[in-house]
Amino acid sequence: MRMAELYPFGEAVTIGSLTFTAEDIIRFATDFDPQPFHLDEELAKQALFGGLCASGWHSSAGWMKCFVSFWKGECKRLAAESIAPPKLGPSPGFTGLGWLKPVFAGDTISYSVTLLASRALASRPDRLLNTILCAGRNQHGEPVIRFESTVLEFT
Repeated sequence: MRMAELYPFGEAVTIGSLTFTAEDIIRFATDFDPQPFHLDEELAKQALFGGLCASGWHSSAGWMKCFVSFWKGECKRLAAESIAPPKLGPSPGFTGLGWLKPVFAGDTISYSVTLLASRALASRPDRLLNTILCAGRNQHGEPVIRFESTVLEFT
């Protein structure tokens, strides 16, 4: 079965949520984005965002963490219904990445994916290129992250 047969175009599907703790924010930033407003609660109060907040890359990684878990669950669900799940391949890239609002310690981000387009590759007729909108909203419903990604699907 193809993605476009399972998920209607333009309809957001919630893939999970993640709560960003101060400890997780500091751990991620220590390894990947060591900026004062990601590493130290006191310094963060004096910085641009006014409090300890997650790296944009951390909020992006949160989307991927939720998607991987969601997709594993979907594959199990479909198999239980005797439906062959789509075979997804790598992503050739993404565009339009926007970190729209800081993700502060204690925020819970709900992530979603929306299928925007699907087309056959002219050079590889056994593969589709799916375009998806990846997004996240905080507990107040405010958008915090958004980007478009592409993912290969093997038919």
